[in-house]
Amino acid sequence: MVALAVAAPVATLASSWGGIEPGETTLEQVRERYGAPSKETKQKTEGYDTTTWVYEGAKAPVGMNRMIVDMGMLKPEGFKPELVRVFVLEPRPTIFPMQAIVDGWGLPTAAGDQNGFPTMLYESGLIVVFEKEGQFASSMTFTVPQPFQSATTGAAPKPGLAPQSAAPTGPTPAPAPRPAPSSASPRP
Repeated sequence: MVALAVAAPVATLASSWGGIEPGETTLEQVRERYGAPSKETKQKTEGYDTTTWVYEGAKAPVGMNRMIVDMGMLKPEGFKPELVRVFVLEPRPTIFPMQAIVDGWGLPTAAGDQNGFPTMLYESGLIVVFEKEGQFASSMTFTVPQPFQSATTGAAPKPGLAPQSAAPTGPTPAPAPRPAPSSASPRP
């Protein structure tokens, strides 16, 4: 089962796209902006009722093959079933070249390779997986901010940031790294 993110106050803003910001945007705000999903799935995650909306085909945002939105987040004040926990964009080929990612979100906190696919990770909560040639994004996962620790130096998270995890559910054709289901921060 997928772990729920425990959101704590953070000093940085989460990455967002198309009016959706994990931990802030509600189910109704997604519906107002994108309409009814192509498919809705309800599941029990760690004892909580969560919902996944899939927008594909004609219902997908312009330039996307698919958008998957997972709702239901455990916050310090309790479980919020209406909050977006994580969402995944699967852009059409050539929509998001690497330079557009860097222009839009800046330089990544970490970059590397995930099963042969170039990957960029941002502490603000964005994970971008590129096609094998590394020119165009094939999957973009947006989560609440994710403080990273250097795998080589063992550096501690920045002060004021609490480790969090979130993972999208639902099928995705492109391999995409998922933040760890524990309270540990993802590592490149």
